[in-house]
Amino acid sequence: MMTKSVPNAGQARPPVGRAGLLLAVGVIVLGFNLRTSIVAVSPILNTIRHDTGLSTAALGLLTTLPLLCFGVFAPLAPRLARLFRTAPTLLASMVAICAGTALRLIPSTATLLGGTVVIGAGIGVANVLLPGVIKRDFGSREGLMTGLYSMSLSIGAALAAGVTVPLGRITHTDWRVTLALWGLLAVAAVAVWMPQVRRRRNGVAEAAPGDEARPVRGIWRSPVAWLVTAFMGVQSLGFYATTAYLPSVLGDAGLSAAEAGLLLSLANLIGIAAAFTTPTLAVRAGRPGLLAILAAVLTAGGLTGLLVAPASAAYLRVLLLGFGQSGAFSLALLFIVLRAPDGRHAAQLSGMAQCYGYLLAALGPLALGAAHQATGSWTLPLALLLVLLVPQTAAGLGASRNRYAAPEQP
Repeated sequence: MMTKSVPNAGQARPPVGRAGLLLAVGVIVLGFNLRTSIVAVSPILNTIRHDTGLSTAALGLLTTLPLLCFGVFAPLAPRLARLFRTAPTLLASMVAICAGTALRLIPSTATLLGGTVVIGAGIGVANVLLPGVIKRDFGSREGLMTGLYSMSLSIGAALAAGVTVPLGRITHTDWRVTLALWGLLAVAAVAVWMPQVRRRRNGVAEAAPGDEARPVRGIWRSPVAWLVTAFMGVQSLGFYATTAYLPSVLGDAGLSAAEAGLLLSLANLIGIAAAFTTPTLAVRAGRPGLLAILAAVLTAGGLTGLLVAPASAAYLRVLLLGFGQSGAFSLALLFIVLRAPDGRHAAQLSGMAQCYGYLLAALGPLALGAAHQATGSWTLPLALLLVLLVPQTAAGLGASRNRYAAPEQP
């Protein structure tokens, strides 16, 4: 049963002044790390294939492993936060990303895949806990903070997409070292987040042990929670499948690897504006459903262009994809925050949405890779992504209704 309650009821007073600013910076810096180590693989997939001899389907597994980890570790994240507290758990997630990027330096397929799993585990935990931190500690600024957090994800993805190939050329390093260099961002996140570990009001489990440490029960039976989960899953499937194969689609159309990587970076750069403005507009205007429709229309325009003539007006195609997919992703994060009455429910809803959502999303690169290998063309994969925009829009409209996914009173 769904119940409504006063937003932020029972929560601790949000940090203000310097403490609030440091927490906001910490959230943003952590956000930079939640896409870079994954997206950086896409521009050099062909290089990895030539060096390792992996098939297209195996490369799809490489891009799918992090998403599987997102789904597997999502339900564990709230439990880890209750056991160890949120700030130390987030710090450990950044350490895991550092370790995973270092592991991928070892020249073997096993360590490449193993390091990717470790990175995916770290990102999966942080993915779940950060929306709860935003809900709990930023109060009436949740729309703005969700926008800044979404923007940091887009910036990290844009940097990884556009800089990975030039970075390897400038440093004269092979692809393994180039990928490992992105781990320096995780090192920076560890340094920035360490002060938060010493603060009591930094996460769901720290602020009110008598209540916030108590797990939410029954959220899996909430229709609202399932709508949020469906929207998260379908839009994530489209985003990660596109991210994984857009450079290959453009490369097969005749563009160079550098230009294809630049276009992927452009899509993410454009997404920065969409990621920041969409949550703010949704909160101020109170019409997130219209934005969900707009995101789907823009994405459809980009995919249709790639389907019909990928090399023609490629910049326009990726601009539409950048606006549409990043706007949808930021809405997915915002729905987690808006449809939860407090930080405790936000963490649990985030765990549910990202568990099933990312397990669904993991099918994207695998399915598109298999479809491409079977047909020798990108027509069927792109057509499948277009069809998926229908359930994405339906779930977005359902999740946009102003009600809580709260099966119990907080």
